[in-house]
Amino acid sequence: MDKNKLLRTILLAISILIAAILIANAIKGRQQKVDVNSIGSDWAKLMVILKTMDDNYVDDIDHKKVTEDILPALMKELDPHSVYLPPSDLKEAEESLQGGFDGIGIQFNVPADTAIVTNVITGGPSEKAGLQTGDRIIKVDETVIAGVKMDQDSMVKLMKGPKGTKVKISVKRSGVKDLIPFDITRDKIPVNSIDVAFMLNDTTGYIKLSKFARTSYLEFLEAAAELRLKGMKRLIFDLRDNTGGYLDQALLLSNEFLEKGDLIVYMEGKHRDREDMFADGRGSCKNIALAVLINESSASSSEIFAGAMQDNDRATIYGVRSFGKGLVQEPVYFTDGSGIRLTIQRFYTPSGRCIQKPYADDYDYDIIHRYNNGELFNADSIKVVDSLKFTTKGGRTVYGGGGIIPDVFVPLDTVGTNDFYVKCNRLGLQNKYASRFFDNNSAALRAQTTLDDLNKFLDGKNIEAGFLRFAAENEAVPAGDEWDRAKEYLLPQVRALIARYSPLGDKGFYPIYLTTDKLITIATEGK
Repeated sequence: MDKNKLLRTILLAISILIAAILIANAIKGRQQKVDVNSIGSDWAKLMVILKTMDDNYVDDIDHKKVTEDILPALMKELDPHSVYLPPSDLKEAEESLQGGFDGIGIQFNVPADTAIVTNVITGGPSEKAGLQTGDRIIKVDETVIAGVKMDQDSMVKLMKGPKGTKVKISVKRSGVKDLIPFDITRDKIPVNSIDVAFMLNDTTGYIKLSKFARTSYLEFLEAAAELRLKGMKRLIFDLRDNTGGYLDQALLLSNEFLEKGDLIVYMEGKHRDREDMFADGRGSCKNIALAVLINESSASSSEIFAGAMQDNDRATIYGVRSFGKGLVQEPVYFTDGSGIRLTIQRFYTPSGRCIQKPYADDYDYDIIHRYNNGELFNADSIKVVDSLKFTTKGGRTVYGGGGIIPDVFVPLDTVGTNDFYVKCNRLGLQNKYASRFFDNNSAALRAQTTLDDLNKFLDGKNIEAGFLRFAAENEAVPAGDEWDRAKEYLLPQVRALIARYSPLGDKGFYPIYLTTDKLITIATEGK
């Protein structure tokens, strides 16, 4: 390198260094320390940061997007059940508990990439328009939904809409060559929270409640009255997979079974005084013997009801330890249609047990851990703590620590599970065969209006042989004694799914499906 070039390089380096020093000093001169306590709030630092962003950020800030992104994370820092709900999520959450939504009034499943109507709600807009069970929905307005691998939630969104609006549903019907279009005006569709109510035997009734919705109490009164007329002296109340809902519905239902002055539940929080909820003694089911079924997904209001019955020695609780959600959320609504559910109190059973299980980093995976730890299979795997020992009204010992521990532990039933059974479930063969069976027997199936007639009809159809042929067509063939062990569970499932295509709907499905339910068998026998 010549001397002139070397000199120019050295001068350039010195110039860059001087410039960097000048810029750094200029920035340092503009730096300012902000007193995060100047606002006089524990949230001061957050507020200062937001204002500093607004005053100094290099580009425009999309305040709405930043807010929508921050709020879920902010709520998550509080507890597992305090949540922010944007407008669409809030509307959906409200609809699921209000006891109704705007839509066309059908139920359907998608066994093979095509939505097949399994139930047309009586008095709803689809029934008035002429839709039938077994119709395959091909198009919604001009959108093809069959054979395009559209997920079921997207199909539902296309069909739902505000009351009074119209939608065209084009269906393929068995025996009809061309698509049949139906112009349907959407309406308010009632959603029942009681899936089914029927007599298991001459004296034992069964009611399955899927959620504590706004109409649950009235639905229960109607169902219980009907079962009492049929001779019910004992009730099996199924709260498995019931994740909760409205507190007042849990209180009203508990009141039906308890004596005057019995404590149902109490609540308290840092900023809320203790609130005690008592029964008034005017319930209509006080003389009905009661068994309550719970599982690892029974939560919140389900646990309030089960805890009230257990602590007042009013019922026998069957199953496995419940979920453990004992936090009270208060809704706060915003003018843009969004809202939050903010935890304000904890639930405590009458004996003083806190229903809420401990928070943990892996809180969302707690049920998986229970499965892996053997808790769903062995009562001895349920961890109890002597310091959380409580006493029921009658002097029995119960334990806190989260969730309701059943009086009678009934493990998860895996007797019929084998490779063939798992493959049938994975391929959805039970649903697919039920759909094919309906296609081949639609007229005869629609003529079955009682459970006895339906079972006689199915008995004469050799469903066992038909399903095995269908499974083989789908490359599912049982090995060794797999069929002998699996058929006890698979055949009732298939028969129940076929029953759903009959006029009985769920009233045909559940009595058949539940014949293999070990928990119901044990509760019915009162073991």
